[in-house]
Amino acid sequence: MGIPKEKNKFKAIIIGATSGIGRELAKLLSNSGYIIGATGRRKYLLSTLKKEVKTDIIVRYMDISKTNEAVIILDQLINELDGLDLLIINAGLNEMNPNLELDVELNIISVNVVGFTTIATYAINYFIKQKKGHLVGISSIAALRGSDKAPAYPASKAYLSNYLQGLRKKVMKLDMPITVTDIKPGYIKTSMSEGKKSFWMTTVENACSQIVKSILKKQSYAYITKKWRIIAWIMRYTPDWIYNRL
Repeated sequence: MGIPKEKNKFKAIIIGATSGIGRELAKLLSNSGYIIGATGRRKYLLSTLKKEVKTDIIVRYMDISKTNEAVIILDQLINELDGLDLLIINAGLNEMNPNLELDVELNIISVNVVGFTTIATYAINYFIKQKKGHLVGISSIAALRGSDKAPAYPASKAYLSNYLQGLRKKVMKLDMPITVTDIKPGYIKTSMSEGKKSFWMTTVENACSQIVKSILKKQSYAYITKKWRIIAWIMRYTPDWIYNRL
């Protein structure tokens, strides 16, 4: 059963909402008046999220690497919400792979590239059909340069950012009120960053507060937190002969 129709309420779907950024965004957007659809691979965490969000929310199990199933679930979820205004793709894998094991690389690619592309193309085609909407992809500061210890992860995030740019260019040429936002977080205290320390690491709550502000402003790009723009500039313009020694 879907949520009762409310014409004046915005509807948002968060792909990858079981923990960290996705979970906090579900709470913040709910507090901002959105009706929420939340997906993830950990059913128990989805059920606890449903209890924590006090307003209307529908949760669904989804593994975006299983693309055919993911599209069916997304379509059903949109119907249950009775529409879609905002879709956030937060689902992603990050695994260190210093031994360059092929299975690890392909697993990351199946989620961060193939799964992401499946959801992003569905969302943009849906928004083009209804002539409005907002797609947000959660990339990473890591997208700016390659990594010897985890080659697939930054490469997949670079793909995400470039793909979003292509979609943004596409909808701009169509002259429709469709926004495509690329969010590039730096270090955030989540399960993916467990054990890492950085003086620029911020909390999930602070990061997501800034992400929501960027979404509401309909920005094309945003570094989270804002000071990571400095690091982004340094990463872009550091010569390879220096970067490769780090």
